[in-house]
Amino acid sequence: MNRVAASRIREEISDTLNRVSYRRERVVIERYGKPIAAVVPIEDLELLERLEDRLDIEEAKAALAEAAETGTTPWEEFKAELGL
Repeated sequence: MNRVAASRIREEISDTLNRVSYRRERVVIERYGKPIAAVVPIEDLELLERLEDRLDIEEAKAALAEAAETGTTPWEEFKAELGL
């Protein structure tokens, strides 16, 4: 994985975008030697978003299963607990 200093990214943005877009490279942007961001091919971002969606769905299914098993708190009771 290539690394670029944040102070140089303005000078190298065109080259960086070309490497990411055409060569499918991932580029880490660093500040004071520490990674702060990354430029990745759009396909990588789309994959990451699909994975996040899958995890969200699994968590939602687990929450629904738990609610079905243990029950839920009625809205009015919940509001009363919050003092609303």
